[in-house]
Amino acid sequence: MRVCLSWPISMARLMMHAALIAASCAWPVAAQEAKPPNLPILFDARERLPKPDLSTLVRLRFLTSIDFPPFNFLDQNGKLTGFHVELARKICDELDISDKCQIQALPFDELQGALAASQGDAVIAGVAVKPELRKSFAFSRPFLMLPARFMRNLKASISGTTAASLSGHSVGVVRATMHEAMLAAFFPAIKPVPFDDKDTLLAAVKDGKIDAAFADGLQLSFWVSSPEAEKCCALFDGPYLSQQFLGEGMTIMLRQQDADLTAAINHALATLSRDGRLQEIYLRYFPYGLY
Repeated sequence: MRVCLSWPISMARLMMHAALIAASCAWPVAAQEAKPPNLPILFDARERLPKPDLSTLVRLRFLTSIDFPPFNFLDQNGKLTGFHVELARKICDELDISDKCQIQALPFDELQGALAASQGDAVIAGVAVKPELRKSFAFSRPFLMLPARFMRNLKASISGTTAASLSGHSVGVVRATMHEAMLAAFFPAIKPVPFDDKDTLLAAVKDGKIDAAFADGLQLSFWVSSPEAEKCCALFDGPYLSQQFLGEGMTIMLRQQDADLTAAINHALATLSRDGRLQEIYLRYFPYGLY
């Protein structure tokens, strides 16, 4: 199972978003919106993670997929790219093993089996951390959390700037999702309006049938900036993070016996996070921000 989003993802739409990301990188800074908030650093600045000796490592084979833009996908030239792909290369740079690194794409459903069969050494593809997987695999420390966000219709008469001001307003959410449960737990004063799928939810906010929505921040951040939204809406308050409802975040999956490699990757992730290189990758693939 992949790190969960609250609705199915249209591959065509996500590829369009990937193209928008590539285009945004070429826009002049003055033409873009204000710089999004910094990526939260998930590593304690006082914590010193060991850097194991990898001199005897023959190679490091990262496994990913091509169906999870902007994390991992094929660009217009058929080249494997994305947030995860660049992060894997930066990890190798930090560990001084760039000449030993390989990145291979497989169908998502084959990644777990390939790692178990030693056909790769680390999976970087958004695999959700589940208790049953921890029985067989190790996971790096999380390097990115996918938040929940509110999105409001800009024409709605909402007096405040925080979630408390949504009390008494119609707030849509996709039925039977983690976001519906999270909305009820975090904001009991808000009466949710359930929808069967995300398309009808987004259309209802755009058309002003409801004042706001609560959903996955990744999806909402791209949608509000897309031509489809027609500048109807904006992200509102937040972000909201919860391990209980949203999971442990984005990690790298490894074999349990590869403790030194897991420790080395954790060291690299901490360094990249603290010195700003992870932030640079984040801004390249999330130009509108998640937070």
